[in-house]
Amino acid sequence: MIQLKRHTSIALAYFLLVGVLGILLRLFFVTPIAANYRYVVHAHSHIALLGWVYIGLATLIYRIYFTEAGKSKLYLRIFWFTNITILGMLFTFPFQGYALFSITFSTLFLIASYFFAWFVLKHIPKQFKGAFSFKCIKASLWYLIISSIGPWAIGGVMATLGNTSIWYKLSIYFYLHFQYNAWFILALTGILFFILEKNGLNPEKKEFKSFFLLLNAGIILSFFLSVLWIEPPVIFYVLAAAGAILQTMAFYKLFLILKKSWSGLKKLISPFLNFLFCLTGLFLAVKVLLQLMTAIPYFADLSALYTDFVIGYLHWTFLGVISIALFAFFQYFNFLKLRKDIFWIYLSGFILSEILIFYKGTSIWLGLPFFSQYFPILVGISALIPVAVCIILFSNLRTGS
Repeated sequence: MIQLKRHTSIALAYFLLVGVLGILLRLFFVTPIAANYRYVVHAHSHIALLGWVYIGLATLIYRIYFTEAGKSKLYLRIFWFTNITILGMLFTFPFQGYALFSITFSTLFLIASYFFAWFVLKHIPKQFKGAFSFKCIKASLWYLIISSIGPWAIGGVMATLGNTSIWYKLSIYFYLHFQYNAWFILALTGILFFILEKNGLNPEKKEFKSFFLLLNAGIILSFFLSVLWIEPPVIFYVLAAAGAILQTMAFYKLFLILKKSWSGLKKLISPFLNFLFCLTGLFLAVKVLLQLMTAIPYFADLSALYTDFVIGYLHWTFLGVISIALFAFFQYFNFLKLRKDIFWIYLSGFILSEILIFYKGTSIWLGLPFFSQYFPILVGISALIPVAVCIILFSNLRTGS
């Protein structure tokens, strides 16, 4: 039997490395660092998405569908091959950026992700094929594959138009959109529906279908939010607004579905786990609101002009919505025992750093005073996140399998 708690620890180790790299990036603005800033950014972002989140989701998906399916050897081959590619990126991106070896490992990761998607879609046990949870997971895996069009396109764009072309940025935004808003969110939603289904709290078919259609339409159309910075024709603004509105409607539908079943689920989970789920929902609501605001041309222009707003939004989604949801699911499946005091350290680091990031963007935008010790304070506050993750990781390793 696969020791999935160890796989959880591997994901947490990547998260710790992401936090350390994040502190290093912020130290660039405090003291001279003998490294290339852009190269470290590449390593930071790749390990965040492909190490912590991808490995975490893969572990959870295997847990809910395949623990009794007898496919552990095949899954382990894919799992360890994937980790080799992630480690390859970790040890190449900080030193060479996008170059031969880092691109090779990135390409191999894409191939590994295709194998993982094939594994799940091909070998899913029959009893889960019609489940609402699997409909979400299946869609998320297709979006995972679709998102890879972005990285494939980057190579061609760099070879022909260069990295200053708008198509270079659009390729990156395409990838990030279908990772953050599709693969990650739908996979997490699928895991949540699995928990409801296992506890006999299935939503009504009509309600789920409405949510699912709205969300998928919103995901596709809201990609156009990522192109508004080039000031395209009016039709793109219309499509972007439609996508943002549809996503908002979809998550409102999800809220109504969960409202009906949550009283039953609350009886089966601890108050702290209920708090984690509710906090994730709150952060998701803020994310959806921010996304809806960027459908307005004025705010779309703001996000294009002031990158702190984009960084703040991405961190809000990654550290707030996705990471806390992963903590909650790991806790639910007993892969992790999250102490409340340590979580409060994490949450404090997250909230306070977000306030500082949005403060910087707002102060530049409105010409407000900007205090001189901003960057050292940001480093200190942000350090709370890897400190908390480090404690969580070593606590998990100490408790063993």
